[in-house]
Amino acid sequence: MSKSDNVIQVQDEKELRLALEEKSHEVVIYFWASWAEQCKQIESVIDDLATKYSKTQFFKIEAENFEGISEAYEINAVPTVIVAKKAKILARVEGANVAEVVQQIAANCGAANGIGSQQPAAESSSEFKQDLNTRLKGLIERAPVMVFIKGTAAQPRCGFSKKIVNMLNEQNIKYGYFDILTDEQVRQGLKEYSDWPTYPQLYIGGELVGGVDIVSEMIESGELVDMVPEDSIAK
Repeated sequence: MSKSDNVIQVQDEKELRLALEEKSHEVVIYFWASWAEQCKQIESVIDDLATKYSKTQFFKIEAENFEGISEAYEINAVPTVIVAKKAKILARVEGANVAEVVQQIAANCGAANGIGSQQPAAESSSEFKQDLNTRLKGLIERAPVMVFIKGTAAQPRCGFSKKIVNMLNEQNIKYGYFDILTDEQVRQGLKEYSDWPTYPQLYIGGELVGGVDIVSEMIESGELVDMVPEDSIAK
């Protein structure tokens, strides 16, 4: 059972389509999967926000059971939260990024609920960026060889991530990894932090090496193994 009357667990594609056609205000669409542990946190946030934004309709969709809707909204990861108005997507948040979900719903649904959205002060924004950079540095240095991918090392969620994992495994390189789909702040922040716009990203000794193409070239030339600390090569 939903905690609020304005939260609907979608059972039929027509239900969502009709709501989008009829609603003159924004709606929130939350895509989830039972196997994704991080969805539990976002589920709780969605229920709390639905109580606060009582004039906004919140739809919960089990992504794998509604492939048509998931494909239409280009859902590549769960959890994903979308704010839409009729056919237009106003905001998208992928991963368990609670702060961004709260911010986007406040920014796009606040007016319809009589709630003013507040813009963060410049000082707060600067402090947040500094804190994020500290966190990113810590993640990069979590292991001597660290790769940022979509999905896990055991189950990559995109072709490029799968390719770089396979390359590292074939070279018997021991590495740590971080699934960027679980944290949108890391996913977006790391692009700026390292000035590298795409994923996956490989780091050795806290320094960016590059993506799939560069790693592939370095393996062919023998440079990659030379860069890897001896302790990070499986015997």
